Order: sequence, then structure tokens, then C-alpha cells
Amino acid sequence: MKAVKLACQISLITLFVLAGHLLAELFRVNIPGSIIGLLLLFLSLQCRLIRLEWVEGGASFLLAEMLIFFVPAAVGVMQYGDLIAAEGLRITLVIILSTILVMSVSGLLVDYMNKKRRETDL
Repeated sequence: MKAVKLACQISLITLFVLAGHLLAELFRVNIPGSIIGLLLLFLSLQCRLIRLEWVEGGASFLLAEMLIFFVPAAVGVMQYGDLIAAEGLRITLVIILSTILVMSVSGLLVDYMNKKRRETDL
């Protein structure tokens, strides 16, 4: 019974993603359909059109098994061995610098938001 419930929850999430793909094609926007679908799911949860319990287990399962979804991408990178051999150092530097930048900006933003919250609470 638990497997059926999990399958239904994953199916509901998938329906939102498919709806997002359909809307992206229909309106020809430059936003990936999966992003639109997850935004629709988020809005549906916020507006209480669907209940969190209806998708929570499926979402937790998908997050726990996320590594499986990266295997095709990792295999796809192997097609570009020559490019990686030639530009590997530059690619690595860009990855490291962008990671540092994102982490720094995120930390500064959290600090800023915490200060604002403390000022509001006083």
C-alpha cells in the first residue's frame, strides 16, 4: 500500500512538471518546462489547492534518490573528453570561483535578512 501511495505522489509531481512543459511549449517561453511545473506545484501548495501530504512522501523519495538522476549527465560529459583535457583547468577554476561567489552572496544575503528580521522584531 505504501508503494502505491508513493507512486501516486510521484505521479502528481510528474503531472505538474508535464503541465509546465506544455505551458512552456504553448507560450514559447525561454524557461524550462520543469521549472514552470515546479513553480505551479509551489503555487498550488501555497494557495492550498493541493495538500502537502499529497506530495510530501514522493518529493522526499525523489530527493533521497537524486544521485540516480545525475548519472546520465555524468555519462554525457564523457563525450567531451578532448574538450575537458584541453580546457579542464579553466573549467575547474570557473566551477570553484562560481561556487565561492554563490556561497558568499548567499551567506551575505542570509546575514542581511537576519538583521532585518531582528530589527523588525524589536
